[in-house]
Amino acid sequence: MSQNDPHGGQRGPVPNPGAEFDLLIRQVTDRIKRSLPGGGSGSSILLLGLILLGAWTTIYTVPSDSVAVVQRFGRYVDTVPAGLHFKLPLGIDLATIVPVKRQLKQEFGFTTPGSTDRYQSPRARNDRRETQMVTGDLNAALVEWVVQYRISDPVKYLFEVREPGETLRYVSESVMREVVGDRTVDEVITIGRQEIESEALVKMQALSTRYEMGLSIDQVQLKNINPPVPVQESFNEVNQAQQEKEKLINEARRDYNKVIPLAEGEKDQRIREADGYRLKRINEAEGDVARFNSLLAQYSKAPEVTRRRIYVETLQEVMPTLRSKIIIDSQTQSILPFLDLDAKGGEPQ
Repeated sequence: MSQNDPHGGQRGPVPNPGAEFDLLIRQVTDRIKRSLPGGGSGSSILLLGLILLGAWTTIYTVPSDSVAVVQRFGRYVDTVPAGLHFKLPLGIDLATIVPVKRQLKQEFGFTTPGSTDRYQSPRARNDRRETQMVTGDLNAALVEWVVQYRISDPVKYLFEVREPGETLRYVSESVMREVVGDRTVDEVITIGRQEIESEALVKMQALSTRYEMGLSIDQVQLKNINPPVPVQESFNEVNQAQQEKEKLINEARRDYNKVIPLAEGEKDQRIREADGYRLKRINEAEGDVARFNSLLAQYSKAPEVTRRRIYVETLQEVMPTLRSKIIIDSQTQSILPFLDLDAKGGEPQ
């Protein structure tokens, strides 16, 4: 009992009812032969063989990570889940196992040992060709990548495209060449890897949906990206210079983050001090204005009294700060008689 594997590789034996069933068939065959006249004629044995073959091709098992697409005389009939199932024998029904829950992958530019899917790894003659790409600035690059996908619609996967695995390889290579061709070689090899992966994933999924391949693209992952061998050494020097540049930029940003906050704090402090001084001067000026207006109102009512009061208040403020004082009569013509000219080191009173 064999089932078709759409990936073309050896999936291993498909589970069957077991060795006990084989033994049971052989025992029944022997008993029937012995019960037939003369040990069984040729036609009887042929009929028995057809019966056993029909019984054998009726039973099939679908693995837990797969479904079976059933065709009757080549026409799609049903999709059955995992488990033990029955179908019409002798090639009337054909059950094709499709691993819908298994994540599949295709590799470009390299090969993983032990691969069983004939579309997973590149063909020997295409190994280097599919990695050779031209960037947007007309430089060459060797690009290796992996596409991880699942079969989302087994019916479309089997019937809409003749070779969906091979078609996906063509789609992946075409999309990757387009995406890489839109960027410079520096972006492809250094800083643009994640953007390339995201854009390639979106475009591959769009084409898979457009062609009704029944596939869901899970991930596009870039592997090794190198310049051609003749310029490898020069490009390594450029990479080292780029790394040194990034290092200096990071150091400058560290110093910036250290110095700028201190300057910002000092600036804020100066601004607050200036605001405080401004408010102080404004309040003092407003107080002086209010005091002058009050004094002006009093002066308008009693000028002589106001002048004398201002005079007295001024003396009260000035007199305590004087070191020596001379008090004279307003009728005095000269102050010389009041000065102690013979005193030395003494203070006049």
